[in-house]
Amino acid sequence: MPARLPVTDLLAMLDAEAARLAREADRVLPSDPVPTCPEWTVRDLVTHLGGVHRWATAVVADGRTTNVDDADAYFVAPADDDDLLPWFVEGSSTLIDALRAAPDDLQAFVFLKNAPPAKMFWARRQLHETTIHRIDAQAARLGRLVSTAEAGIPIAQAVDGLDELLTGFVPRRGSRLRTDEPFRSVVAATDAPVAWTVSVSADAPVVVEGADPAAQSLLTGTAAALYLGLWNRGGACE
Repeated sequence: MPARLPVTDLLAMLDAEAARLAREADRVLPSDPVPTCPEWTVRDLVTHLGGVHRWATAVVADGRTTNVDDADAYFVAPADDDDLLPWFVEGSSTLIDALRAAPDDLQAFVFLKNAPPAKMFWARRQLHETTIHRIDAQAARLGRLVSTAEAGIPIAQAVDGLDELLTGFVPRRGSRLRTDEPFRSVVAATDAPVAWTVSVSADAPVVVEGADPAAQSLLTGTAAALYLGLWNRGGACE
C-alpha cells in the first residue's frame, strides 16, 4: 500500500469529508462545545476550517510562492448562524475546484518538511485538516471522544495521514519532540504493511519509512487508531 495517495483520491476524500463535517455541524447548535477542542464552540470550529479552506484556495488559485500576507483575513465568517454552513460549503467547494483546476506542476508555497509537489501537498493537507476537524464536529454531536469505529476513516486515508504527520510535521525544526538521550520508536499499522521509525535526540527528529529492528519502542494499532491517537483525537479503539 503506497503511503501517499494520488491527487484524484485525495480530492475525492476531501469532498466527502467536507460534506460529512457539514452534516455533523448541521445536527448541533453553533454554540455547542467541542470536546476535542475545549476552548471552541461549533461556530469556532466551522469558522476556522472555512477560513483555512479559503486561505488554501488563495495560495493554489493564485499560484502564490510565498504565504498570504494576512491569512487571518480569510477567517471572517458571516455573523448570522443561518449563513454559517452555506458559507463553509461554498468555501470547501471552491477549494476543491481550485485544486482540480491547478496544473500538476503547480508552483506554490508549501510549509511542511519533505513536502510533496504543491498540488499534492495542498490536496493532502486540506484532506487531513478537514478529516480531523470532521472528527471534532462529530465529537460535538456525541458529546465525547469519537471511537475508531465511529470515525469510519478508510485504511488508505489513515495511512496517508500518518505519513503526512510523521514525515511532514514531526521532523520540523520547531518540533518540541526532543530528548537528551537518543531514542528510536517504530510506528507500525496492524492492518496495512507500513511502518515508520522516529529517531529523537537533542536535535530535530528524523523520520524514515520502515521499521528499525533495533528501535527501543513500538507504537502499534490500526492505521485509523494511530492516526486519531497521534492527532490527540483517539477514543476507544473498537
